[in-house]
Amino acid sequence: MKYRDLGPIKNVSRLALGGGGIGQVWGATDREEALATVAAAVADGINFFDLAPMYGNGEAERVVGTVYRHSYPDDIKVSTKCMLGDAPADEIDDRLRRSLDQSCERLNRDYVDLFILHGCVMEDGWAGAVHPRALPRVAVPLSKYRSQVVPAFQRLKEEGRIGAWGITAAMIPDVDINVLALEERPEVVQCITNPLNSSGSMAMAAREADHRAIIKAASERGCGVMGIRAVAAGALTDQIDRAVKPHSAEQRDYDLAAPFRDLAREFGLPVSQLAHQYALSLSGVDTVVLGVKNRQELKQAVEAEESALSQELLQSIDDLWAVGS
Repeated sequence: MKYRDLGPIKNVSRLALGGGGIGQVWGATDREEALATVAAAVADGINFFDLAPMYGNGEAERVVGTVYRHSYPDDIKVSTKCMLGDAPADEIDDRLRRSLDQSCERLNRDYVDLFILHGCVMEDGWAGAVHPRALPRVAVPLSKYRSQVVPAFQRLKEEGRIGAWGITAAMIPDVDINVLALEERPEVVQCITNPLNSSGSMAMAAREADHRAIIKAASERGCGVMGIRAVAAGALTDQIDRAVKPHSAEQRDYDLAAPFRDLAREFGLPVSQLAHQYALSLSGVDTVVLGVKNRQELKQAVEAEESALSQELLQSIDDLWAVGS
């Protein structure tokens, strides 16, 4: 396993174990297999867990807290998140603190290395959402982000409750680039890293964001970059392993990814392994978050980290959808 600095967080493994799989969000698994997957990930050199209360209603955090119920090794890093949406300004600080306290209780620790704003930032008054009813739940207006959210994160850092703070930049075109241009920029940014350039069901706008440009902007501004959605919520696998609606973003992406599956077969690689290799190959990406839910899926992802993607194969993948054109 190779390691990089993730913004101010030192020596982070190139693969991070995400909470979606072990929180039983991405298909069927159970607590026993989740615990075994955490142990296997650490044995493979993974030292970073990317968690959130929303992953299984706290289950992912409880799994890691169970593994480390006595104490955490010094090299283990943990992130968690808080979904604020359009919360009243005078409640934002308290909501962040309560969420952090609850996460720490489940994790059996009093500090996290990284605290991330779950959801997204939007321009004030933005009215272009494809899911308008969801917008108040997931999107923080830019004015509140600047006046309330950022200062609250900074206070938590000054108090020693968190090591760094970040945002998810994956849902609305342009605004994430604007946020990264602000003086009070995040220290870590979560970015989409699949060759479909797709946020899937996370997307809030009809037009997909330019995720490569977001990665580039974050890296150029000294932000750590966490790659997410490497397998596009299961679309870049042999078969989506949970029920999805016929007209869902996941089914659309799965259908669109047929040439990618053909390419993986041509090179004799598991589809998910090739997807993870692609994410790891992107310039500026410091760590790739895995949504694996069992040891077999973990094994394929670790094998991806161990073998670099050839330039020929990388170009072949980009040519499928003319990424960056």
